[in-house]
Amino acid sequence: MIVTGLGTGLATAALMNLLYAVQHTLWPGSGLDLLDAATQADWKHHLLVLLGAGLLAAAGQSLLGHLPSGNGTDVVTAISLYSGRVPALRTLGSAVLSVVVVGMGASLGREGAPKQAGAVIANAAADRAGFSDDDRRLLVACGAGAGLAAAYGVPVGGALFALEVLRGQLALRFVLPALVTTSTATGMAWCFLPDAPTYAIPAYTGSLAIVAWALMAGAIAGFVSTLFVRAVAWAGHHRPQGWRRVAAPVLALSVLGAVSIAFPQLLGNGRDIAALAFSGQVSLLLLVVLLPLRPAAALLCLSSGVPGGLLTPSLALGALLGGVLGYPWSLLWPDLPSGLFAVLGAAAVLAATTQGPLSSVVLIIELTGQARSFILPLLIIVAVATLVARRFETRSIYDARLSDAEAKERQRRRELRT
Repeated sequence: MIVTGLGTGLATAALMNLLYAVQHTLWPGSGLDLLDAATQADWKHHLLVLLGAGLLAAAGQSLLGHLPSGNGTDVVTAISLYSGRVPALRTLGSAVLSVVVVGMGASLGREGAPKQAGAVIANAAADRAGFSDDDRRLLVACGAGAGLAAAYGVPVGGALFALEVLRGQLALRFVLPALVTTSTATGMAWCFLPDAPTYAIPAYTGSLAIVAWALMAGAIAGFVSTLFVRAVAWAGHHRPQGWRRVAAPVLALSVLGAVSIAFPQLLGNGRDIAALAFSGQVSLLLLVVLLPLRPAAALLCLSSGVPGGLLTPSLALGALLGGVLGYPWSLLWPDLPSGLFAVLGAAAVLAATTQGPLSSVVLIIELTGQARSFILPLLIIVAVATLVARRFETRSIYDARLSDAEAKERQRRRELRT
C-alpha cells in the first residue's frame, strides 16, 4: 500500500507537471487557467493547436495499437473482470497521451491518466508480492483511487472513490488500505504540486429554500445524468475502427478547435468554467448555451477515440445544470447565491454519473475546502439524484464503456461479493 502510494504520487506529479508544461507552452500565459489564454488567442491558434492535438492523438493511438493489449487499458474492466491486471506499457502510454492532448485542449478529464498510472504501479506491486486475485483487485482499485487523490489533493474522496466506484464494494476491511494508499500518494504529490483546494468558493450557507430546491433539482440532475451515461455508452461502443481510428481524432479535435473560437469554455477538462460557475460569475445566457455544448464536446472526443477521463467533465456538466436550474429559484429568493446552485448541481451529477454518492459528497467537500456550511442540501441533492439515476440506469460513466456482456458480469460479481 505504501509503496503503491509513493509510486502513484510520484507518477501523478510527473503527469500533472507534463500537462501544465504542454498547456503553458501551447497556450502562453495560461498558467493553470486554460480559459484565459484561449480567450485571448486568435482563431488561427485555436485551429492549429487542436489540429495538432488530433494528429498526435491519431498517431499515438496507432502506435499504442501495436503494443500488447492484454485486457485493455480500462481500469474498471481490469478490476471487475481480470483481477486488476493491466498491460503496463500500453496503459502508461495511454496515460501520457491523455495528459498531453488534454493539455492541448481536448474536452476530457485529466484524472484518467493518474488513475491508469496508479493501477499499473499497484498491479506491479501485487505481482511482486504474490497477491491473490482478490487482494490484487483491491490494491489496483486503491492505486487508481490514489491517482485521483494525488491529482486533486483529495485523499478521503479518492479512497471512497476507489472502493465505492472502482472496487464496487464499500466494506469496512477495505477502508484502511484505501486510506493509507491515497494519503501516501497525496502527501508525495504535495511535494511537487500545489497544496490548495481545486475550487476556491465563498463560504456559502444552507437554508430551507436551498433544501427545497435540492429536492427538485436532484430529480432533474438524476435524469440528465442518465442521459449522459447512456450517451457515454453509445460513444464508447461506436468508436471508429480500421483507418477511421486515424481520421476520427483529427476531425473531431479540428471541429472542437473551430467551435472553441466562439466558445473557449469548451477546451480542457471543464475545471475553469466550473470554477466560474461555483463563484456565480457566469451569465444565464452562457450557462444555457454551454449546458448542451460542454457534454457534446466531451462525447465528441470520446467517440473519436481520444483518451481522457470523464470525472471533471461530469462535474462541469452538473455545475452548468445547477446554475440554469437555480436561476428561477433566485428570482423568488434573491438573497440565495447563484454559485451555490452550481456547486450542488455539480455534486448531484457527479454522484449520479459515477453511482458513488458517498465519494461524491466527500470529493466536493475536499475540492472546495468547505466542510459543513451547506452539508444538508448537499446530502439531499446527491441522494435524490442518485436514486433517480438508478431507477433508469444502473451503470456509471465507467461501466458504460463496457460491453453488455462485461457489464452483466461486473454486476454479477458485485452481487456475489455483497
